Amino acid sequence: MNFFENTRKPQGFGGKLMTKMMNIGHAKLSQWGFSNISVNPDAAVLDVGCGGGANIVTWLGKCGNGHVTGMDYSQVSVAESQKLNAAAIKQGKCCVVQGDVSAIPFPDAVFDYVSAFETVYFWPGLKKCFFEVNRVLKNGGTFLICNESDGTNDADEKWTKLIDGMKIYTSDQLIAALKEAGFTEIKTYSNKKNHWISIVATK
Repeated sequence: MNFFENTRKPQGFGGKLMTKMMNIGHAKLSQWGFSNISVNPDAAVLDVGCGGGANIVTWLGKCGNGHVTGMDYSQVSVAESQKLNAAAIKQGKCCVVQGDVSAIPFPDAVFDYVSAFETVYFWPGLKKCFFEVNRVLKNGGTFLICNESDGTNDADEKWTKLIDGMKIYTSDQLIAALKEAGFTEIKTYSNKKNHWISIVATK
C-alpha cells in the first residue's frame, strides 16, 4: 500500500502519521468551512470521516452545551480521534465510533449538524451516502461539506491516480446528488485561489 492510501483509510503506523498530518494540513480549510455556518451551542453534531479528530475539537468549542460524535471507518482514525478528545469523552460531551457512511449506525433525525471535511471523495456512491446523512439529520438540520479540491484544477487529478477509489467532484455534481437525496436549500462557497469548495445543505 502506498503511503497516500492512508488518506482514504488510515492503517498502521503510516495511518497514525497521516491522521496527524491531516489535523495540521487541513486546519485552514476547516477554519474557512466553519466560517460559512452559524452554530447553535446546544447542537448535536456528527462529524463523518473524522480522521485525526481536529474538527471534533473545533465542534466542541462551538457547541459548549451540546454533544459531538465523530465517526470513521478506520480503526486508526477512531483511536487517534479518541486520544485527542479524551477529556471531552470523559465528560460525556463527545464519543467517537467506527462506522460506514453508507449505513450510518444511528437512528433517524438525531443530529442538528453533520460535517464532512475532505472525505466525500472516498464515499461509496454519493446519493446513497447523502441520503443516509439526510436520514440522521433533524428537519432544518445542516450538512456541511468542505473539500480542498473543487474539481476544476487539473493538477488535483494526480491524487486520483495515487489513491485508489478517490473521486473529485465539482460543485454541480455535489449539488445534484444532494438534491436527489432530499436536501432543499443548498448554498455553495468557493475559494477560487486555492480551488476550495464548501457546500451548506439544509434538510
